[in-house]
Amino acid sequence: MTPQPKPNKNGTAVPSFPFFHHRSATGDASIQSKKAIQFHCLQALFLLLLCTVLTSLQAQMTQQVRGTITDVVLQTPVAGATVSIPALHRQVTTDAQGSFRFADVPVGQQHLQVSHVGYKPLALDNINVIAGKETVLTLAMESLVHQERELVLRAAGKRNRPLNDMSAVSARAFTVEETQKYAASINDPLRMATGFPGVMAANDGNNDIIIRGNAPTGLLWRMEGVDIPNPNHFSQAGSSGGGISILSAQLLSNSDFVTGAFASEYGNALSGVFDLKLRKGNNEKREYSFQAGVLGLNAAAEGPIAAPFYKGSYVINYRYSTLQLLKKMGVEIAGGATNFQDLSYNIYLPTTNLGTFTVFGFGGLSSQDDEAETDPAKWEHSYDRYASRFISNTGMSGITHSMLLGSKTHLKSALAYSINRIGYNETHVEDDLSVVPSYKEAYTTRKLTFTTTANHRINNRHTLRAGAIVNRIGFNFYRLSKENPNADLKETINTDGGTQTVQGFAQWQYKPADNLTFNAGAHYLTLLLNRTAAVEPRASVKWDMSRRSSLAFGFGQHSQVQAMGVYLAQAADAEGKPVQPNKDLDLTKARHYVLSHQYALAKNLRLKTELYYQQLFNVPVSADPAKTFSTLNIQGDYITEALVNKGRGRNYGVEISLEKYLSNQFYYTLSNSLYQSKYTALDGVERNTRFNGGHISTLLMGKEFVRSNQRKTYGIHIKTIYAGGLRTTPIDVARSQQEGYTIFKEKEAFSLQNSPYFRTDLRLSIRWNRDRRTSTLSLDIQNLTNRLNAFNQWFDAEQGQVINNYQNGLIPVLNYKIEF
Repeated sequence: MTPQPKPNKNGTAVPSFPFFHHRSATGDASIQSKKAIQFHCLQALFLLLLCTVLTSLQAQMTQQVRGTITDVVLQTPVAGATVSIPALHRQVTTDAQGSFRFADVPVGQQHLQVSHVGYKPLALDNINVIAGKETVLTLAMESLVHQERELVLRAAGKRNRPLNDMSAVSARAFTVEETQKYAASINDPLRMATGFPGVMAANDGNNDIIIRGNAPTGLLWRMEGVDIPNPNHFSQAGSSGGGISILSAQLLSNSDFVTGAFASEYGNALSGVFDLKLRKGNNEKREYSFQAGVLGLNAAAEGPIAAPFYKGSYVINYRYSTLQLLKKMGVEIAGGATNFQDLSYNIYLPTTNLGTFTVFGFGGLSSQDDEAETDPAKWEHSYDRYASRFISNTGMSGITHSMLLGSKTHLKSALAYSINRIGYNETHVEDDLSVVPSYKEAYTTRKLTFTTTANHRINNRHTLRAGAIVNRIGFNFYRLSKENPNADLKETINTDGGTQTVQGFAQWQYKPADNLTFNAGAHYLTLLLNRTAAVEPRASVKWDMSRRSSLAFGFGQHSQVQAMGVYLAQAADAEGKPVQPNKDLDLTKARHYVLSHQYALAKNLRLKTELYYQQLFNVPVSADPAKTFSTLNIQGDYITEALVNKGRGRNYGVEISLEKYLSNQFYYTLSNSLYQSKYTALDGVERNTRFNGGHISTLLMGKEFVRSNQRKTYGIHIKTIYAGGLRTTPIDVARSQQEGYTIFKEKEAFSLQNSPYFRTDLRLSIRWNRDRRTSTLSLDIQNLTNRLNAFNQWFDAEQGQVINNYQNGLIPVLNYKIEF
């Protein structure tokens, strides 16, 4: 069956971030109300006034560029490496700590080259040097199989190559620049990812993403080698996204995004992996940045610890919602009271003999209140009678330790603790104006995680990586809900306790030649709550056929634990006794096959093609053969009906992308994805999944215009998406009118397709470099053409008809940032 949306005031299944409300065809346009427009105008005026203090000077601005070169496997310093900036005809050699330094580098885009005997040459383009902050880099070099011959350095570095050298297919690195530069990304990795091939937003109301037709719930979040809880504000139970990211771009370093056939170290995921890395703060001088914008007020600081004798550092960022601040000032904001704030940090603590420690973490508080309409004369929709309060709070803190054991083994371990609280209380105004409860959920999840990974280089041909991940999970879950709006309230979850998951992995990399790499390994995952387990083989091969082209194939079997509340759902048996029908559910499993080819058409132009096939099995589906529910169609939440692992699914398609890397201040990516996403429930009929749009075409493009003295840079960036509409289930209007709530035609699940999705986002920016400071003013216009893309349909008992919900219209997001 199609999941029933809770009829809250927004008319959507879950609370949404205030800038991403949906609107109905009957005119409930809260995002475009006069109050909202006035708010945007006030913000625009305030921020534009800030930029009037900026002036241009004539002297050439310079900044220091420095960093560290390390070995990619052992993370040890590479001494004696030659680092050069060809455009400046300057060259230095790394010291015993692998450090290098260039003073007085002109601001603007710079190109860096690194070479060392026994290592593959490294080329780093488009390093953004600004006046406000030092440029501090950490670069990893890959060893050569044949060390006896020195290679001539050629500036042909592979852009977007994943940081994880054991990810051979469906993986790419992304930079902090991309999260800040792509139109409408607003420093959010998930929204940035919608510009990549095969990736689409589940809806404009949050940042959940669909990867190759998979449900958003199949995504794994990892930070510094630790599996982390969903790092998004306004997230619901069992989801992987939310309204807006908690994580600050101020802390992120270059990271990996993987969409299939994952390396052996990644487990408990079916669709994709965000493998996030954190940067170290400046360990020589204190630096600060402040931001003021529609989404929030940010303050960030970084600097050394006990300088100059100690090389430790810190970086910390705090953000406070602009809406929450305005509310405290007495300004009324349309769309209900919405609050959020967050904190993130990374503290780097090296030692002389005991290795390196880091302390890192993040925390976010978010809530949203909606009031019911108490005047019956103003009841236009069913949701006018509902009031609700939603909270979603997440926090995680961890410590890592890494050190070299002997000369060939690097060990990194981490211990982390996280807590997540989600609550939703809803009431309904009856005809007699009495207020009665209609829904309640209160979920608290605590997790203690230990992980350890060892990298051992046998020689330049053979590398081993192995490790373990142990999670101790504590939970306290409660849900009071109705099977339908006319039914009685029942406890569908009421439990507390704990369990563990254990993961282990091992992988071997073999390089018979510098242009040929084999990876093979396995991952093990078990849930001790019901003793379900899976052993998952993984393998890949990559062949660099020439300096222009490469071919790769990857295979992986993957498994995922169900959302914890699914196991704990309760029902009554034939004798009326409480039971947990899903306690013994097995893991959902998938096999990924990927064939990838890349060809360099020119120095900065790459054509990439990937063919993939995903076979999903052991999928939980409704235990009732008359129902068509499958977990492959959900975006989140704890499913409380009885399920069995007898469902199947398959996703297959081709992705073709043409990417021009940034050169001459210009870049573009044109990608096309043709795919199919199917599922089979207990009745044995293969149907389209909810997420089977069929095709996605995306154009990313940007151009920056730099004044000759590098003092000002003007940027214009565009993202356009044209995709097949997501699937929906027809509503049985006659039965809905009879029962007074939405009833879908069960056997026709997802047989209808929404109209094609089209959206264009535009980003305009100006960056000023002044003496020891840099300012950036940006305007992101989301949905530039104001196209109202279809979202869903539901039956409104108040009006006695089907209501169409649409996604966002045009939304301007203005932001001002200063770094010094």
